[in-house]
Amino acid sequence: MSTVSDRTSRPQAAMAAAFGALAMFLAGCASSLGSGTYGRGEVGVPARIEPAVVLGSRAVTYSPGGEGVIGGATGAVIGGIAGSQIGGGSDERAIAGVVGAVAGAIVGQSIDRAANTRQGVAYTVRLERTGETFEVVQGFDGPQPFVFPNGAAVNVSYGDRVRVVSR
Repeated sequence: MSTVSDRTSRPQAAMAAAFGALAMFLAGCASSLGSGTYGRGEVGVPARIEPAVVLGSRAVTYSPGGEGVIGGATGAVIGGIAGSQIGGGSDERAIAGVVGAVAGAIVGQSIDRAANTRQGVAYTVRLERTGETFEVVQGFDGPQPFVFPNGAAVNVSYGDRVRVVSR
């Protein structure tokens, strides 16, 4: 025979484990799109390089992920399970499960977006050969952000992504 404390501690332990798993999953999804970050498909594939000059730079915030979809879905499942543990009758549990799923989706989506927000830099560069001017946004590499100063001679690398890299 289960006691009241047994019935309340199991859902709480399950919720703690589920939220811990969600946090670890979201941390693993985070990625940086710095100039030194390459995808598997870019290894061994030539990229076109063009000399350029940095005309300006500015700090930006970007989100490299799926805009909170995975966190929202995970939160909905966890919230639905947690909510269905509340209430005495099946109707009350169903309503609490739906409310928990909606609340979990909102919270999970917010956590996912916050976990995937990154700081970066938007460079305005001018290609030396053609004089074409454009902007390239990229993340910072490493813990100390490095920004090319105005007038810096750089290369623009065209691969799967466009990058501003040192010459």
